[in-house]
Amino acid sequence: MKRRDFLKTAGILTAGAIAGGSVASGCTSPKTFNFNRLGTGEGLKLGFKPYELELRHVFTVSSYSRKTTPGVQVRIDYEGFTGYGEASMPPYLGQTVESVCTFLNRVDLGQFRDPFRLEEILSYVDSLSPGDNAAKAAIDIALHDLVGKLLGQPWWRIWGLDPSAAPDTTFTIGIDTPDVVRDKTRECADRFNILKVKVGLDNDKEMISTIREITDLPLAVDANQGWKDRQQALDEIFWLQENGVVMVEQPMAKERIDDNAWITERSPLPIFADEAIQRLADIPSIKGAYHGINIKLMKCTGMREGWKMVNYARAEGMKVMVGCMTETSCAVSAAAQLSPAVDFCDLDGNLLITNDLFHGMEVVDGHIVLPDRPGIGLLPL
Repeated sequence: MKRRDFLKTAGILTAGAIAGGSVASGCTSPKTFNFNRLGTGEGLKLGFKPYELELRHVFTVSSYSRKTTPGVQVRIDYEGFTGYGEASMPPYLGQTVESVCTFLNRVDLGQFRDPFRLEEILSYVDSLSPGDNAAKAAIDIALHDLVGKLLGQPWWRIWGLDPSAAPDTTFTIGIDTPDVVRDKTRECADRFNILKVKVGLDNDKEMISTIREITDLPLAVDANQGWKDRQQALDEIFWLQENGVVMVEQPMAKERIDDNAWITERSPLPIFADEAIQRLADIPSIKGAYHGINIKLMKCTGMREGWKMVNYARAEGMKVMVGCMTETSCAVSAAAQLSPAVDFCDLDGNLLITNDLFHGMEVVDGHIVLPDRPGIGLLPL
């Protein structure tokens, strides 16, 4: 029996059964899109389309505010099956819809006729430029989604993970006025088991104290490089611990590695690198300066490298969290496949927008629930 015939009669039928519907039930592209440049022939077919994400609230961190996030939706088609991917570009990544589309136009997936050759395909994509990580992540996610569908299995199972081991996800509260912070906290306090608070300006203690008026849930904080003085940062971390904070992300500028290491050595809370870590090759240079790393698919080029980062960091004795940007359920569900292997999760990007395109991973009573559907578990809306 030929390989494609085997897939059609075995793994793909399994995929349909897992999805709880017909074989094609998870393979119809979102109706809002006419994807560009799908191509013809027997190889992999790549299509993409810009899509702007609309946030429920103005989102403010220590360096900027925004109400929308630009993105590009991607699909890869192969023998009647479709894998979905996504590039999301918050301002600090330095990528744009134009740069992503320019990169995607350079990619020739038609030369590949076997989607299972992930290493070869994604090494080729990575070789096309030294950057463009979000664009590369979009292809990586779509290819993993496609291969998982062809195998009839979700990626958490392919990786040998237990979905019940996924930690609770945080829900993010951006920097804002006390009244808005109270309203945001009331909206989410009864739906989550841990909240994440953006800090790094001169109102950090006001932010935490305002939230404590509403809830005593555990908190994670993210300074987004906003703290300037290491002693003041350390003093604040001790105060944060006294007020129910359980972890801290990126206290100072990523370039100040000695200051971040000084804080990490003395901190009563685990300190995670965020802006200071992008790809696998960055881990050796920050080892010792942080207790752990925050893996984001848009920074590390996708699931392939994210999985390698999890295993490398564990081998070095570091803690691991997986995070996201403002994203649809496509990229968030891709990142969630890693969640049973990490210590902390910040996978709420799809919950912060009003125009999601997919149904994928869910958050039920604060818990991450991974779908038992093939690929990254998406159902287009």
